Amino acid sequence: MTNDTTRRAVLGAALAAGTGAVATSSAADLLDSFAPLSGEAWEAADRPLPETVSSPHGDASVRVDGYGVPRVAADDEAAAYFAVGYLQAFDRLFAMDLQRRVMRGRLSEAVGESTVESDEFHVAMGFAEAAEATWDLVRETPAGPLVEAFADGVNAAIDAEPLPLEFALVGYEPRSWTPVDSMLMEKQISWTLTGDFSELRRAVAVERLGADRAADLFPRRLDHDATILDGDEERLGGDAADRGAGGERKRARASDPVDADLTAWLSGFEPPTGVGSNSWVVSGEHTASGTPILAYDPHLSLMAPPLWYEQWVETPERSVRGATFPGVPFVIAGANDRGTWSFTNVGADVLDCYRYEIDDAGERYWYDGEWREFDSETRTIPVSGGEDRRIEVKRTVHGPLIEREERRVGVAWTGHTATRTTVAIDELGRSAGVDDALAATRKFDLPTQNLVYADADGRTLYYATGKLPIREVDGEVVPGDRIFDGSAGEGEWTGFEPFGRSSWDGFVPFEEKPHAIDPDVLSTANQRVIDDPRHYVGVAYAAPYRGMRIADRLDDAVEAGEPTDPAFHRALQRDVRDARAAQLVPDLVAAVEAAAGDPSDRAVAAADALADWDYRMERDSCAALVFARWLARFRRLAFEPTFGAVDLDETYHPNDWVLATLSADDPVFADRSRAETMVAALEASLAAIDDAGWEVYGDWNSTRSITHPLGGEAPFLNYDELPADGSRATVMNYRVDDAVGSSWRMVVRPGTDATAVIPGGNSGDFFSDHYDDQLRAWLENDQKPMPVGGDGTAGDEAGETGATVAFEGESS
Repeated sequence: MTNDTTRRAVLGAALAAGTGAVATSSAADLLDSFAPLSGEAWEAADRPLPETVSSPHGDASVRVDGYGVPRVAADDEAAAYFAVGYLQAFDRLFAMDLQRRVMRGRLSEAVGESTVESDEFHVAMGFAEAAEATWDLVRETPAGPLVEAFADGVNAAIDAEPLPLEFALVGYEPRSWTPVDSMLMEKQISWTLTGDFSELRRAVAVERLGADRAADLFPRRLDHDATILDGDEERLGGDAADRGAGGERKRARASDPVDADLTAWLSGFEPPTGVGSNSWVVSGEHTASGTPILAYDPHLSLMAPPLWYEQWVETPERSVRGATFPGVPFVIAGANDRGTWSFTNVGADVLDCYRYEIDDAGERYWYDGEWREFDSETRTIPVSGGEDRRIEVKRTVHGPLIEREERRVGVAWTGHTATRTTVAIDELGRSAGVDDALAATRKFDLPTQNLVYADADGRTLYYATGKLPIREVDGEVVPGDRIFDGSAGEGEWTGFEPFGRSSWDGFVPFEEKPHAIDPDVLSTANQRVIDDPRHYVGVAYAAPYRGMRIADRLDDAVEAGEPTDPAFHRALQRDVRDARAAQLVPDLVAAVEAAAGDPSDRAVAAADALADWDYRMERDSCAALVFARWLARFRRLAFEPTFGAVDLDETYHPNDWVLATLSADDPVFADRSRAETMVAALEASLAAIDDAGWEVYGDWNSTRSITHPLGGEAPFLNYDELPADGSRATVMNYRVDDAVGSSWRMVVRPGTDATAVIPGGNSGDFFSDHYDDQLRAWLENDQKPMPVGGDGTAGDEAGETGATVAFEGESS
């Protein structure tokens, strides 16, 4: 469905049949809150941008290109960002409103009782209060008036434009947008990338499995040498890394108490499994043009419409183009006419959990030698069509106290204080080179990210951004992957003020965080940053498969002496070789050949096909299908006996690297050998493939999981189901099980040219030509031009040029 006529026909059929016909999902949790479809839905089917808009901030002009990307030009920055707010609201208002409702704990107010637990968590965590503290800080900076102008633009669109279709389906209208809501989007992004209760799960595993067994199955350092930095890079001041301090290898205490039920509930609000990203930079010494090249693709949730929104803003202070999250005024990852920047997740530990001694009444906790009352407040959670909920929100000196069914844990998260990331992103957009980028990075408080940067002067930069806590117990620096005794003041962060302004005195100094000045070739894929860092960073690193593949291909190009060009880097982004298969398939084939029993003819044939396979996860490959389904079954058969025996479900199963490197004499294979487990998994997976009727990888690995938030109830809002390449371990990243993958791709030569693509379309309006016009291009990584200078005409050849809008100052 790519044309307006077809989309209107779909809506017409739904209107004629009634709401019941829209709901095809048996698990339509939101159905009860769906409003009866009515003529209001037709208003959403006719939403052209106006030719003129009155602006209290001055004149601006907008030209929408053939991909639905708005180019905003203005002499005054406030005028430009008023227009940006208006355009984001026009294209993505429902997504913006949905995210702020989630983060404020007001989702049940719109959709009913099915989301009450989510609201309870988000209210208890205090994300909204943290956003208010952040706005109090940001409003005093040059970014403040621009955020206010953006909010004015959003509200002007809410007042002037017909609401998107989703509001008619659910049956509510959005409230006005505020600057705090934009800060709340910063908190939402940060939580998605750093909200991690792994220390609680580790404590549960230690308690159930024993400390030694847990250490084997959940190693703090995976055995590989594919780190981002090798320790010899040039640093600020020219010094090499000071290695070997920081307590990276210390173990958590097995005696720390933890509640498994509370841990399971909290884990449900962590980011989706597999959130990560790829980025790399190659200096001009190794490019055909002599200009650095930066490539980037962040792996986040995939949905309709996409998480990212592309925009271009030109003022006397900046000409910046790239991707942002709806609700955030400034380009987060992109380029201006002088430089380009990207962010991948570090995996740093910036959340700590605390246990307390609490009195029998549950009103006081012991701290610093005395009983203290919790900072408490009763909050109401409105519930549409149900009874409102009242919860008691409690805080300690460290942050929120999360309570559920008389189980409690204290939480400290660096996002709970006022943060300056919005200011840093604003400054990156107007930066003119590495020095400016470094100055902006100093203000990048959260989330902890691998910043990769290059500029038009040929300079490059890597920096681990964000605040890194230093923890001490009895005067000794310790890692943070444990539960601390909050009553004893263990591990608390000096200079941290939850829901206020922090001095950050007790955090890693900027100059001592991992970084590299003018790296020649550098890549990041969420793997371990460096061996033996000067300060503890964390242990939640990704398996090294993507990182190794990217580094190997870049090294091969450099060693061959063949200068790379943008096409080379786009091809690397499309690389689908799965190193897990290279580790495991030879052993699987050997196991089938040596099987003592009689493997089925189907298993023998599958093993033969796997033996001839090139390990590429391509949609048309039969072998890729067999490997993907076999690996999932092998993991289950290997780990279920051990973990099921201690009542731990598959969410506790170790990662793919641990599975692939388990020795044949590991205790998980005590009852059935590794080879026997492999063969049994193959037989079971082949039977499941036959039952499902799949023939090639793309039959299973499709875009079916990329859905609209209301797609279960209104399936026409979902994208078409198409076969896809890639896996969770390939550079071209796609994870069909949890709808995570490359959520934006770009390749940039700073100051010269760029290309980009998103998984769907830039518009969230179901009736727009730009609702899904990039989906097929995204599947092929067929990137469109993304001008970083010039007259902005590139891209119009993809279709007719879109609308133009004149924002007219009210005094004009």
